[in-house]
Amino acid sequence: MSSAEKKRDLNQPVLMVVDDEAGVRQALQLIFNKTFRVIEAISAAEALQKAIEERPDVVLLDIVMPGTDGLEVLKQLRSVQPDCQIIMLSALNTARAAFAARTAFDYVTKPFDVEELRMRVEHAMEKVEMSREIERLKEEVGRKYGVEHVIGKSPQIIDVFKAVSMVAGKKSTVLITGESGTGKELIARAIHYNSDRRSKPFVVVNCAALPDTLIESELFGYEKGAFTNAAQKKIGRFELAHSGTLFLDEIGELNLSTQAKFLRAIEQETFTRLGGTDEIKVDVRIIAASNRDLETLAKTGEFRPDLFYRLNVVSLYLPPLRERRDDISLLLDHFLRLKAQEHSIASKTLSPETVDFFYSYPWPGNVRELENLIERVTILTPHDTVTLRDLPASMRAADQTAVAKEDVLHGDRALGDAVDEFERELIVKALQRTGFNQTKAAMLLGTSRRILKYRIEKLKITEPGQTRGEPEFSPYQAAQKP
Repeated sequence: MSSAEKKRDLNQPVLMVVDDEAGVRQALQLIFNKTFRVIEAISAAEALQKAIEERPDVVLLDIVMPGTDGLEVLKQLRSVQPDCQIIMLSALNTARAAFAARTAFDYVTKPFDVEELRMRVEHAMEKVEMSREIERLKEEVGRKYGVEHVIGKSPQIIDVFKAVSMVAGKKSTVLITGESGTGKELIARAIHYNSDRRSKPFVVVNCAALPDTLIESELFGYEKGAFTNAAQKKIGRFELAHSGTLFLDEIGELNLSTQAKFLRAIEQETFTRLGGTDEIKVDVRIIAASNRDLETLAKTGEFRPDLFYRLNVVSLYLPPLRERRDDISLLLDHFLRLKAQEHSIASKTLSPETVDFFYSYPWPGNVRELENLIERVTILTPHDTVTLRDLPASMRAADQTAVAKEDVLHGDRALGDAVDEFERELIVKALQRTGFNQTKAAMLLGTSRRILKYRIEKLKITEPGQTRGEPEFSPYQAAQKP
């Protein structure tokens, strides 16, 4: 056999035939050697050795072999190569064969129909490939939510990284607090996927999205007939998260009754489905998150103090984006690349004025708002460079000065008009802060009352409540107001 053929064979899936009859082994070689690299074993010891060395994908195992028990070989093969799928072969339709059919992936009687055997081996291989794809996706998700993929370099976020690394390997309950959009679920996933539970379920419950009438049944499930329309048993999120992590987002929205039942469940690690009597034991790690101050809510009676203390074993605070502006440039670069990849279009660049605007903008929606904005401009901006005029009007309204500067530099507005607009905005705000007292407003602006009066008249600033055609706001009247 040439080296090229050997290489091609090694790239094929591996089928191992374990049978003491040479005729059976040869027949199976002929049937499968075009789609599999077929290896043979005539004894249990040889089968186990080759399973370790060759890591077969599918095994055809005779249930009756001299001096050995096929079911025991099945058990040993599973211990050394748990991912392979085993199909039992037997000439006897006995109770042992029936047991093999329940224990192995599949069971075929001799003499076997070739097409039926092909189909069963094909199904076994499909299951192998599906299992491997699931494991690949789990690894990919784990990498995606690894702490090293959380974007940031500010001292506040570095402290969060350190805390995640320290707490991930423990079973301690974690409470993550911070405003909406700061990335609480992302940090919860980072904790889970950096823990020993990474291959187990990560189950999310958004407490704010579930009405009080449904939250308990969602958490704990219910038995058939527990209430009207309970036509069948439902498994709750608590049970689905067994051996993994249960993440309760916005836990501050739970009603007090559900809080009491939840506290009992996490303390005793048992619960009862609605309408049931059996205690169900679970092994679940709890991570909770809230954008509200649970400690204050506990003091006012809106949140159970005992549940707060039980959750607050390890507390992580995620600062809003306006408190970690050093991370904005990293986040912009990340989302510009990510959104371009997601939509298969060229990555956009940002004008210097737009970047400056982003650094001064308060970001009430935090990182989520920034991500959604970058996706919007990536899709909707027809040119390569995003300018202030490409941003939503509601966002630009937060900094009219920056917008005016951009308009002037692009020739869309005269410099004098922009200066007048800026001056008008300053004077109006000063008058509003001083109760429209002209003298106090002039002091606030660092000018004289005479100059302020002149600018008010020139810019035609009117007192709130007046409409066009009414007498203009009188600086003299404003000065007389207490």
